Amino acid sequence: MIIRKQQNSFIFIEQDQHARISESMIKHWNKAYLPQSPYHDSAIYAIQQHDVGWRPFDEEPFWNDQSQAPYNFTDFPTPAKTVLYTAGIEKVASADLYAGLLCSLHYTRFLEKDTSYYSKQFVDQERRRQQRIISSLKQFDEETLAIHLDLLQLCDNLSLFICLNKPGENTHPFFKNGIPLSAKLKGFTNQLLETTWQDKQTIQLSQLPFSSATTFTYPYKQVTKTAIYEQGLISTYKQAPIKEIAVTFVQG
Repeated sequence: MIIRKQQNSFIFIEQDQHARISESMIKHWNKAYLPQSPYHDSAIYAIQQHDVGWRPFDEEPFWNDQSQAPYNFTDFPTPAKTVLYTAGIEKVASADLYAGLLCSLHYTRFLEKDTSYYSKQFVDQERRRQQRIISSLKQFDEETLAIHLDLLQLCDNLSLFICLNKPGENTHPFFKNGIPLSAKLKGFTNQLLETTWQDKQTIQLSQLPFSSATTFTYPYKQVTKTAIYEQGLISTYKQAPIKEIAVTFVQG
């Protein structure tokens, strides 16, 4: 779950819904910047489904007693993360091996420097899975795979930028200095994507990867702290109405 804390409430954005924004982004990408590959559709599927493992966990949010707030994806316990990461990767790989490979690589990036038992076990497990998939793929190209992985990460970051920040503000520490870019990606003249809110609905990008200004919409729920304390987190969350936010990216 993606959580934005407010003075008297919390904003909830399901991880799988955030991934759907990433999918919409890659579908609006300037085609001249995408690699020619027999695995193009598989890469799009990976971007769409990369957080599918979170889906059952986000149906009933978890409460963090220490912070007195719902668990955010950033502080969700690592042992549980490895369970949902594994489930998501296996679900994607069962439908599309190349997409499963991309999701596996994406998640091992998060935990490869973590020395805890569960992280090391997860990374070892996924390294073996990656080798099995690569050995089974035809027309496999390592450089193209790296570009697809960088595209997944960039779409993930762009989507997280609009979900983690309050509309009109760039305060989250992940992106205060911009979004890093891989040198492998086409369409960018430097390795930093600067983001500036023009207003609460419009973000200027220093380098626009889309064919034109593009609008993305995502659903969220807002739950007051009082309601949670009085009625409990899960029941209050389930009863909360779904709202929507639309954000447009333009050339800065």
